[in-house]
Amino acid sequence: MIELPFQDRADAGRLLAAEFATRKFPAGTVVLALPRGGLPVAVEVAHSLKAAIDVVVVRKLGVPWQPELAMGALAGQTRVLDHQLIRDLRVSEEEVEAIVARETAELDRQERLFRKGRPPLNLKGRTVVLVDDGIATGSTMLAAARHVRSFAPERLIIAVPVCSAQALHTLTKEVDEVIYLATPEPFFAVGEWYTEFEQISDAAVQQMLARTHAPAA
Repeated sequence: MIELPFQDRADAGRLLAAEFATRKFPAGTVVLALPRGGLPVAVEVAHSLKAAIDVVVVRKLGVPWQPELAMGALAGQTRVLDHQLIRDLRVSEEEVEAIVARETAELDRQERLFRKGRPPLNLKGRTVVLVDDGIATGSTMLAAARHVRSFAPERLIIAVPVCSAQALHTLTKEVDEVIYLATPEPFFAVGEWYTEFEQISDAAVQQMLARTHAPAA
């Protein structure tokens, strides 16, 4: 029985990693974090699996006058849009495209910054575990999952400490398995299930990735 809230992302990551300790995963398994918040969680999971770790950069497409409300998401060349929400809120096509252009530029910036010239890991034929610190609407994880699918992994798994029931229902149909610790209701925001939920800087992401990609001594 998991007690909420989690102390912080590292604490949630250790608890999530314990779920993996009871399962067998093939050699060559890859853990992909959704930065920024997913990386501290993913580091714990990758350590447990002794797996390679990388990032998949995803950008939320926020409603123009309410940026925290997602009307879709971008990952690589994959675009996911909530057409019903866009119609209900009467967001124009021009407004959608303006947000897409802005977030595409930010996605490209983060890719360059976080990778520092490192090529993405080869995912073809491998087991891939997508990790975030939690899932509310599911739009960013959906974009990430569909993007990763385009690289033909053998098996695609989503792993999160906490997830809304609605998102779980949607994502279960998109991947081979969703591993989670809790689906509390009502669910308004991921941060409500953490005692410490500070914003993670680009610099902190770079530092974590530098440590995980450092050659073994």
